[in-house]
Amino acid sequence: MTGALYDGVPAALAGVRSRIAAAGGDPVRVRIVAVTKGHGPDAVRAAVAAGLGDVGENYAQELLAKATQHIAGVRWHFIGAVQRNKVAALGPLVDLWHGIDRPDEARRIGQVRPGSAVLVQVALAPGAVRAGCRPDELADLVAALPPTVELRGLMAVGPAGDPEGSRAGFRWLAGEARKRGLPEVSMGMSSDLEVAVQEGATLLRVGTSLFGTRPDRGPRGG
Repeated sequence: MTGALYDGVPAALAGVRSRIAAAGGDPVRVRIVAVTKGHGPDAVRAAVAAGLGDVGENYAQELLAKATQHIAGVRWHFIGAVQRNKVAALGPLVDLWHGIDRPDEARRIGQVRPGSAVLVQVALAPGAVRAGCRPDELADLVAALPPTVELRGLMAVGPAGDPEGSRAGFRWLAGEARKRGLPEVSMGMSSDLEVAVQEGATLLRVGTSLFGTRPDRGPRGG
């Protein structure tokens, strides 16, 4: 969005909520994580003003820079690849870590902030060059998580292309979360949120549909 900065966020949010409802989802139960990567602190302020307290960042330096603005009402979600050397700085700020795919990441997070809530990321596309454990590794990874973190749910990024290509993987992921009694399923972005809602997403990571285009340096956002 240009010119009026982020004045269009409330209308854009209404549009996203309409899409959720049209897909058969409850816009209250399905939470939107506003992905502000590539945008400045004003995007965070606009999201909070529009009623979106859940804000996601892909890059440690961006989250840390925006956190210095002390914007009230933000619940920070870290949705990028976890770098162990950044955990000490991020730990006190992050409410939910979306991208855990190795036990050592969880151990480090638990050392810095015991009780931290995490999601395990699963790579749904075979052979995809993306973060996440393989589906056949999920059970072992869950079993290896330390007691110093709280496993809140599962997370995945759908394959690029036709949103229908995400359906089978999203359905599997939601089923795995239900099987384990986990309340959160983070899946679906601007391009495939309808499929994600239909298959059981509780968290949608949405950026472009709220804030317009921005530099896309990674696949975990929206």
